[in-house]
Amino acid sequence: MTQALDRRKTEKKEELVERLVHINRVAKTVKGGRTMSFAAVVVVGDQKGRVGFGSGKAAEVPEAITKATNEAKKNMVRIPLREGRTLHHDIHGRFGAGKVILRTAPAGTGVIAGGPMRAIFEVLGVQDVVAKSLGSNNPYNMIKATFDALTSINSPRMVAAKRGKKVGDIVSRREGSVNAKVEKEEA
Repeated sequence: MTQALDRRKTEKKEELVERLVHINRVAKTVKGGRTMSFAAVVVVGDQKGRVGFGSGKAAEVPEAITKATNEAKKNMVRIPLREGRTLHHDIHGRFGAGKVILRTAPAGTGVIAGGPMRAIFEVLGVQDVVAKSLGSNNPYNMIKATFDALTSINSPRMVAAKRGKKVGDIVSRREGSVNAKVEKEEA
């Protein structure tokens, strides 16, 4: 019984990194003048492959950030990473007018991305990636397009499970290519 309680405590204490992506001040004109409110966009992740985003609106900035953080924690998704540092394959994402291209990168490249995409990759735990945003530079659309791309990533294990094969058959090093056949014949 005590082991179960200790396990729950350690699960709840998982370290989540929060990044504030954007704050928008909104002025609404009403009969007595203007009322100000704030909208915040926050990205939350554990730097081990889990990430989520959320937005919140309130009359004060700290309240909006708190609401956005709580929503981001509820909407976390797990993203498969190759070697825990980069993506498995190149991918395109789209939401509204926002389009993003995410590409794998060799070790030591770093995070080459701008704005909201950089925040997502940092809290996700990606160390090497090249990303380009095309179209809309609205942070909401960029984040949703990036999540569209990230959620459509397939790891070799997922592809092997779908096809009913072994992971080794999926990841084999160019055995089916023409160059490999020529090299086998020469040997």
